[in-house]
Amino acid sequence: MDQSRIRNFSIIAHIDHGKSTLADRLIQECGAVSEREMGAQMMDTMDIEKERGITIKAQSVRLTYVKDGISYILNLIDTPGHVDFSYEVSRSLASSDGALLVVDASQGVEAQTIANVYIALEHNLEIIPVLNKIDLPAADPERVKDEIEHVIGLDCDDAIEASAKSGIGIRELLDKIVEKIPAPHGDEDAPTKAIIYDSWFDNYLGALALVRVYDGEIKKGQEIFVMGTGKKHEVLNLMYPHPLALQKTAAIKTGEVGIVVLGLKNIGDVRVGDTITDNKNKTAQPIKGFEEIKSFVFAGIYPIETDKFEDLRDALDKLKLNDASISYEPETSVALGFGFRVGFLGLLHMEVVKERLEREFGLDLIATAPTVTYKVTKTSGEVLDIQNPSQLPPVNEIGSILEPYVKATILTPTEFLGNIITLLNNKRAIQEKMDYITQERVLLEYLIPMNEIVMDFYDKLKSVSKGYASFDYEQTDYKEGDLVKLDVLVAGEVVDALSIIVPRQNATTKGREFVKAMKEIVPRQLFEVAIQASIGNKVIARETVKSVGKNVTAKCYGGDITRKRKLLEKQKAGKKRMKSIGRVQLPQEAFLTVLKLD
Repeated sequence: MDQSRIRNFSIIAHIDHGKSTLADRLIQECGAVSEREMGAQMMDTMDIEKERGITIKAQSVRLTYVKDGISYILNLIDTPGHVDFSYEVSRSLASSDGALLVVDASQGVEAQTIANVYIALEHNLEIIPVLNKIDLPAADPERVKDEIEHVIGLDCDDAIEASAKSGIGIRELLDKIVEKIPAPHGDEDAPTKAIIYDSWFDNYLGALALVRVYDGEIKKGQEIFVMGTGKKHEVLNLMYPHPLALQKTAAIKTGEVGIVVLGLKNIGDVRVGDTITDNKNKTAQPIKGFEEIKSFVFAGIYPIETDKFEDLRDALDKLKLNDASISYEPETSVALGFGFRVGFLGLLHMEVVKERLEREFGLDLIATAPTVTYKVTKTSGEVLDIQNPSQLPPVNEIGSILEPYVKATILTPTEFLGNIITLLNNKRAIQEKMDYITQERVLLEYLIPMNEIVMDFYDKLKSVSKGYASFDYEQTDYKEGDLVKLDVLVAGEVVDALSIIVPRQNATTKGREFVKAMKEIVPRQLFEVAIQASIGNKVIARETVKSVGKNVTAKCYGGDITRKRKLLEKQKAGKKRMKSIGRVQLPQEAFLTVLKLD
């Protein structure tokens, strides 16, 4: 296939604007899948994606489209829309030459739409605006075109009006892709130069790499060199991505996208962002543009069965191959045993990773409260990066604590503006910008402490705006905060997995809420259990779980009252002894309590 007839493009949009449905219609229009085999969300391969109705993994498909009697190859990449999966979007766009910007014709521009467009513009991609869902009664294409031009600055004179559900405008869109998106411009005679932009583990084929070839070609049987790891491998097989079954090929040529099978069992040998070249005739420079992702949110993940620690390590290794945005390192908790400190891009990303580990690898896991990275300066001048509250030095050794801030972009209808500003003020946010896009919609930009949004900010925002507000964020810098570590003691013992870092002004309120919620969860024992919240050595809140009473006097049918007193005193002494040596097993719900705190 001549390079001039190849088009590599991605679909970008805010969550729930119809990306996956549009991808289905493009696949159907190109005839890649028969009517009988066609289903909903063809490119969403995981059960969790179909259940939640969201795209989690960027997926590729190779389509053939005929225009004016000429056959074209379209390499389509469907990307996620949620802010927590923005790394998938950035990787996909780095491997594309153009992008379809899908905007809901009834909802208009949303926060994640803006973020994704900026990523596309950084890569100098040709962007085609697509107004989806134009057949809805509430659709207003002209208003949405004005919003795109006002907020993003894209010319919408040639925007495609379409309905992915009913198939309106799909053929016009395919024609526009062929006309406007540029063909790849690689050197076919140069040494092999390809980038790995996705990878996953197959039980039969080992680690697979999805690559975009920039120069030269990759052939079956070729000895290739991976520049990042410095290792050479033989190409065992080559395939093109397809919605139903992978299509084998003898070579992946310049400008094409395909899957390379190297038969690797060591998953560390295939890393996303690495450059592949020919072992004998190496390219001079690796491909740049792939940034190492930085985790925003950290949480401890532990197996409920302690002997499953190695199984969890293997599962994380394999998942890392498929989701390059997670990071992890071993850690130990007094309460939970051996586990891993795992870094995520956000709270939804954390939920999805935990669920994937449980479903795909058959593990029962428990996750601690999410935290962010703090920079702590000790009185001695030493600077520490703290991801876990238990790593904080003693209070008298802390000079200052810096917390990360994010720049948040919120788009909302004006009727919810008051509720949202109240929510932001409660989260210690600092306003930077307020722009009325239209009479009905407002764009807000705020600086917010990262710690305030990792728990449940997204849910609260959706709640106060009845689901209409959209939210996107990017990490900025660190600012000093008046923060303290809030510890939880159960039966006099600190449960390290329940410790959190909170603003001093909110510590007492949070402590009271915490112990009150814990009281409902901790099971009753044969002795009283004290649940306390403390800052350092100072207890700021306490609740008591009453003991389970056993009727020790039931066997006394009569006689002297001293018999009953003797038995009750014996029971009291036993409970006192139990209280001093007894241990309380905390149920999993206790660790989720932190997530639900206001």
